[in-house]
Amino acid sequence: MTNPDAFKTELESLSATLDRLVDTVRRLTEENRSLRHSQEQLANERSSLMARNEQARSRVEAMIQRLKALENTG
Repeated sequence: MTNPDAFKTELESLSATLDRLVDTVRRLTEENRSLRHSQEQLANERSSLMARNEQARSRVEAMIQRLKALENTG
């Protein structure tokens, strides 16, 4: 590639490719950040739901025990 015009064209092509790659990296970095944030929120929500489920289970078990106790005394 001894032709200066061909060299310039190739350099411009490489520059455009590099710009696209930089834009892609930026976009993917932001998308990754957003996904990590969503994952953290979902993990917190799951933890909260599991705690509420455990509380409900405990209440139901306590009600069953009270009903059994009433059944046995009646």
